[in-house]
Parts: sequence; C-alpha cells; structure tokens
Amino acid sequence: MSNTTRPFRSILFEKAEDGSEPPSTGVQDFVVDLHLDQIVDSILVGRQEYRLGTLFMATLNSSEAIEYRHQAMRELESQSLRDAIEAFAQGMRSMRRARQLAENVHNRYNRQGWFLNGVEAYCEAVSRLGADLAALDLESRGFLSFRGFLLSYLESPGFAALRAETEKMRADLAASRYCLLMKTNNQFTVRKYEGEEDYSVEVEKAFEKFREGAAKDYRIRFTGYPEVNHVEEAALEFVAKLYPEVFQSLDEYCARNKEFLDQTVADFDREVQFYIAYHEFVAQFTGTGLRFCYPVVSDSKQVESHNGFDLALANKLVREKSPLVTNDFFLKDNERVFVVNGPNQGGKSTFARAFGQLHHLACLGLPVPGTSAKLFLFDRIFTHFEREENFDDLRSRLEDDLMRVHSILDACTPRSVVIINELFSSSTLRDAVFLGRKVLERVIQLDALCVYVTFIDELSTMDKAVSVMSTVLPDNPELRTFKITRKPADGLAFAMAIADKHQLSYERIKERIRQ
Repeated sequence: MSNTTRPFRSILFEKAEDGSEPPSTGVQDFVVDLHLDQIVDSILVGRQEYRLGTLFMATLNSSEAIEYRHQAMRELESQSLRDAIEAFAQGMRSMRRARQLAENVHNRYNRQGWFLNGVEAYCEAVSRLGADLAALDLESRGFLSFRGFLLSYLESPGFAALRAETEKMRADLAASRYCLLMKTNNQFTVRKYEGEEDYSVEVEKAFEKFREGAAKDYRIRFTGYPEVNHVEEAALEFVAKLYPEVFQSLDEYCARNKEFLDQTVADFDREVQFYIAYHEFVAQFTGTGLRFCYPVVSDSKQVESHNGFDLALANKLVREKSPLVTNDFFLKDNERVFVVNGPNQGGKSTFARAFGQLHHLACLGLPVPGTSAKLFLFDRIFTHFEREENFDDLRSRLEDDLMRVHSILDACTPRSVVIINELFSSSTLRDAVFLGRKVLERVIQLDALCVYVTFIDELSTMDKAVSVMSTVLPDNPELRTFKITRKPADGLAFAMAIADKHQLSYERIKERIRQ
C-alpha cells in the first residue's frame, strides 16, 4: 500500500461530509433508554480530559466512513502502535500541564519556565511519534495519511525553527550559572558563577574509601510545587539582572511562540483516544469468553446478529462475575418488525436494548458484541420506554404515551430504527391492541426497522412482523432462560402478567383460600 492516501484531516472523519459531533444540547431519550449513557461513562473512565462524550453520540452516514474507522481500530490491535500512541499521549499531557501552570503561576519568570517546559514536551512528543510511526508497517488509510502529515510537519521550517529555538533557549538558561551566598542575618547575595571548584565532588571522593554499603541519604529533596516562594522569587529577579540578554530572549521567545501547538496534532491527540478508550473497554470482556466483531453495515434491512448481547448489562455482570446469556436475531426478505413477547423478567427489554446498542455502535464504526453481525445504516434511533410517573404533569400516562409516540412517528423515516417497550400498558387490552396496530401500521408503511416489546399476541401476526419470544424452561416455567427465539406467541404471557399484577395467579389464589 502507498505511504499516503489523501490529505489528512481527522483520524475519525476522513471527509468533512462523513459526520460531525452532535450539539451538546442535552441527552436524547434513546441514549438513556438504551443505557448508552452507562456504556459511554464506563468507556471514558480516566479520560475526562479529552471530552469524548459527544464523539460516542455522533454516528456516521456512509459505509465508507465506517470502514475508515474499522481500519484504524484493526491497526490499533498492534501493541507497538498502541505503545507509540500512549507515549505520545503522555508527552501531550505533560505539555498541557505545563501550559496550564504557565497560565496560573504568579511569578513572571516561573511562568516563562513552565511555558518552555511545555514546548519542550510538545517537541519531544511529536518527534518521538513521528519516529515510531515511521518504523511501523501501517495499512489503514487514517494512520497512513496521518503519518504522512506528521512527517511533513516535522520537516517543515516552522517546526524545525521551533525546536531549534527551544533547544537554544534551554541551553542559554542552563549556561546562566550563579552562586547564592547565604548570610547569617537572613540576607543573601546572588552573583555570577566564576568557576569556583565544586567541593561536593572532592568531599565524596575523600570519603569514598569509608563507604560500607548503601548509606542513608540525608540530602533535602525539593518538592515539585509549581510556585516559587518569596526567597526563590527574589533570587530569580537578581539572576535576571545578572543575565539580561538571556531573559530578554526568554521574553521574546514566549511572545513569539505563544501559538506553538499545531491544531491538527492537537485534534489527533484527542480523537485517537476514541479508539484507545473503546479498545481498552472491550479488552475486559474478551478474557471472559464474550466476543466482539466488525459488523457489515449497509443499507440492507436484512439484519442479523450472532451471539450478541446488551453491553451495559454485560459490563455489570462481568464485574459481578455472573454469567451472561447471548442471543441471535435476523430479519429476512421483507421482514421489518420484531414483536417481542414472553413472561416478565425474561429478557425482552434487554433484547430490545441490545438491538439498539448494536446498531448505534456499528454506525460509530466500532466493533460490536457478538461473533458476527450485519446491521442497518440508519439515520436516527427513536425509542419509547416507560417513564416514571411525573406527578407534576397533569397528563395521564396514556396521553403521554400518545404524544410521545406521535412525535416519533412524525420524525421517523424509512432509514430509522424504532424501539418501543410496552407501549399503552396503562390502557385496556382492547385499546392497547387497537393503538398498537395503528402504531405498527405506520412504522410498516414507512418501511422502518422496529422492535416492539409487548404482551399483546395479536400484533405479532401483522404483515412484515416476526414473532419472537423470551423462553422459559419447559419443566419449570417459572425459570427464565433469557433466550429470545423466533416462535409464535402462545397467548399466555399477557394473561400471566395480568394475573401476577393483580395477585390472581394460581399460587396466590390458593394461598388466599388457605388464609
């Protein structure tokens, strides 16, 4: 493969039209309903400084853009590349800390010293990354184009001048040696170093013959406190007067290089953490036997997944060292809607969430839970999950359901994914059947993909609908398997749910009779 593909613009977005970060105007319903907020929070632990949250909400709009990220993720499976990125990230963190101190410390020369430290850290970080990338056999379009950009940047007159000037400034300051003479009356004198002999060397040499193993070190260690105290501040002022040319050059250096940070380098430093964070998050699951795969993402609505799972639930269960059940699904031909039925606490909502999570992660260009997957390139995900009742809202729950689902159907397109969990549960069965049919008729008319979790068997026989059920153990119906299978609704789930709700199950009735 050639060394470059096209001019580099971003490690996440190869072209401007591939997508962009969504506005941070609040959390959308689908993020909470699908537990994506929980997933992203876990992914970003320890990486708050990079502000990556919005990137995990910005889905891509083409298969080519998704493949661009797949290539980058596969490239980062190389430990050598990850080591190079981590070394670069550490250097950039040092740079940012030094810049922050340069803005906040009180003393002028102390500020300038921290600024110089920041530029040194930056020059070292990008130079080392350039050398590391040049030594690697890269294949992805993103890392190849970034390497091409970075090597050109390192050879540019601007960066060469910055590095040379920084090295000279450091050397000039190091050569500005001085002596600090302390007096008994709490006064001190600062003068230039005049070549006096360093007696510490002679003392150590004289006592070397008496050394017997390691001795306790009684020397005082200076702390890493970023500010200078009043004595150090006064000493700095005297040193600046002893070497006016050097400190005048330092003033000019700081003013001239105020905008030393290249924006493309800064963007790469942030954006590449999107991949690194997800890679490290996924690594905790692969050791437990759970698998992730690179999905095929296209305009085809014949979707499928093998051994997929709810990533938020998996994150919880893995920490608890509890087992997790995986599930398969597929839609073929003109099938568009999963109607999910079955007993309470049987995994229906988990299946619905997993369906949404898989599609969202796939359209971020990331590996998804499962051994293989073919998923739909959607425009938006709409969800309706039951909310806690708001007693300040005078609307009934049914009215709230109707208004929410109406807004979804108004905004829905043929490229949308709709996930509805137990809609109209507060209404009568007859009303729930009637309203549920109307909702699904509209979804089917739009030709959108849909998961509809319900207790209403009649909805599973609609055109383009597929009946799937959460199953129980045949010998003990009270025990859930959490497996979702394609099978006709058996007419028992809704009745049992109503009976349980009103304490009219067989066992409860027997208990009440005994009482």
